[in-house]
Amino acid sequence: MMAYLVMMAVRLKELHRVLKPTGSLYLHCDPTASHYLKILLDTIFGAENYRNEIIWRRSNPKSHITKNFPNSTDTIFRYTRSEKYLYIQPYEDHDQSYVDKAYKYSDENGRYRLLPLLNPNDNRPNLTYEFLGVTRVWRWTRERMEESYRNGLVVQLKPGAVPQYKKYLEDSKGRTVTNLWTDIEQAAGSQNLGYPTQKPVALLERIISASSNEGDVVLDPFCGCGTTIAAAQKLNREWIGIDVTHLSVGLQKLRLKDSFGLTALTQSQADKYGDKLPPDTYKVVGQPEDIGGAIELAARDKYGFQWWVLPLIGAKAFGSEAGKKEGKKGADGGIDGLIVFTDDNSGKAKRVVVSVKGGGVNVAQIRDLAHVVDREKAAIGVFLSLEPPTKPMLEEAVGAGFYHSPGWNKDYPKIQILTVEELLGGKTVQLPPNIGTYKQAGKIEINNEKSGNFTLFD
Repeated sequence: MMAYLVMMAVRLKELHRVLKPTGSLYLHCDPTASHYLKILLDTIFGAENYRNEIIWRRSNPKSHITKNFPNSTDTIFRYTRSEKYLYIQPYEDHDQSYVDKAYKYSDENGRYRLLPLLNPNDNRPNLTYEFLGVTRVWRWTRERMEESYRNGLVVQLKPGAVPQYKKYLEDSKGRTVTNLWTDIEQAAGSQNLGYPTQKPVALLERIISASSNEGDVVLDPFCGCGTTIAAAQKLNREWIGIDVTHLSVGLQKLRLKDSFGLTALTQSQADKYGDKLPPDTYKVVGQPEDIGGAIELAARDKYGFQWWVLPLIGAKAFGSEAGKKEGKKGADGGIDGLIVFTDDNSGKAKRVVVSVKGGGVNVAQIRDLAHVVDREKAAIGVFLSLEPPTKPMLEEAVGAGFYHSPGWNKDYPKIQILTVEELLGGKTVQLPPNIGTYKQAGKIEINNEKSGNFTLFD
């Protein structure tokens, strides 16, 4: 815990430094560290800039605990840089039971409720007058009251009753969102990418909408699977995402491509355009841009190299997390990545299995890949290599034959070998045109078992 707090203190200090005077910081945590983090935040941002402790009900209890109440909430601290902060009140839909109870009247303009016109301040001589036989201190001036009455917005239910005004349901912004958020469920279904700390898009959309305008900059320094930057892109904000692993960056690139059609530019590519990038592009900083950088990454971080190179062909990383961390072979069944596509009217996804090698290569590895393709009933196998293939490897790949696409009536090599240098030069996998998305890859079955038995690296 102390090491975590030291790490967070340095980062929170930097976030405070770069935050604009109108900006806000939202920090998500669980009850394990929330009380310690609030002390850090009070120290760095100032207790006077504490705005909210938001309680988010992230899930229903998953187990029956006999000695403690089950935990189902997380905490989101909201701090600002100054008193000049931007805040736009969010609203949520009314419950239908509330609508049925409160908006019980209707006319040709729709459903409405009746609200009082009395002024809570009884010492307002300028607002004290007689209206429809009733003398009171009113909320409105006489002119506004009479105009609203002529327009049918003020009604008197019976002679001598205090007049009331109509509040139409369609004019209501909704129920005011408080610091208790119970209406946003955990990421599930097609939205769930398997990332352990993934947030639902709706949660980030609420945060971004409440504290920024279109064109403002949103920064997520722990970007993970990219939910914040996806929400910011959807809401027409500028964004910056930071993460320490090539795994996360690779997933973010696939997500931005699939969801918004955005293309990643390397730093050197982006520098050619100066301060204004082409439409539908963004810059990636800190990843290899040439063969020298790829060699250095492979030598330093074997799995980081895999996670960097797979998105270059649109593949999603696949395998056993424990097996990868421990450096065990066989935990991933010979599969480092997956691509899916559909090329007929059945809608059934076809699989491309990918093997990555950052070290020495030999013909046995091509035979192994061909075996995996047959075992998994995959359409195509791709061998990504840092080193150039040998002549026997190329001959073995050619001998594997072709995959025939029924939808396009075209043959594609069943085993394809690509080097990193070729990828950096623009070459890519030969596949039928309508390739599936990274979301589909998470649903593919391997060895006739659901991929939930493995860890999909998101």
